[in-house]
Amino acid sequence: QVQLVQSGGGLVQTGASLRLSCAASGRTFSSATMGWFRQAPGKEREFVAAIIRSGGSTLYADSVKGRFTISRDNAKNTLYLQMSSLKPEDTAVYYCAATTSFLAYSYSTDPARYVYWGQGTQVTVSS
Repeated sequence: QVQLVQSGGGLVQTGASLRLSCAASGRTFSSATMGWFRQAPGKEREFVAAIIRSGGSTLYADSVKGRFTISRDNAKNTLYLQMSSLKPEDTAVYYCAATTSFLAYSYSTDPARYVYWGQGTQVTVSS
């Protein structure tokens, strides 16, 4: 089992940067495909970014490509999401997610395929 504890987030102005962190417990972090998702009020949870076990390949939603960077430090059991050039439409609760059922070089944009979830952290971008 993997437990995920998120930190970071907050209230920022348009154009600012923020970094989210997701610390994982257990010894399976390096075997887990990781992802970030977000959910705005009244909307479904949507894919933001994903990263394979080694960190060697990443995938981004078109809406954040070029502004957000997902990374991981397997030695520290921690996942990151560096967000820059933030826009009001980025306002949402952000969740990290993990699954150990994917192959080493696979990831998914479907939240239903991720098993473990962080507690969520609010990111609010004011205009």
